Amino acid sequence: MKNHTILFLVLTALSGLIGFIGISFAGIEVVRVLFLIFADLLIISILSRIFFSGTENMRLERVKK
Repeated sequence: MKNHTILFLVLTALSGLIGFIGISFAGIEVVRVLFLIFADLLIISILSRIFFSGTENMRLERVKK
């Protein structure tokens, strides 16, 4: 998820421009819903970059019972 921040930014901007610029066609509601989905994914991706930035070198260890 952290590696896709730029992709979500581009998709959010593109679908926002298409969906809210004022053009009208049959699938405009779908484009607006896609904008909301991409915007949510962008926010999640940015937050994961902020809060989990130092987890690249983390190792998984088994829990001893």
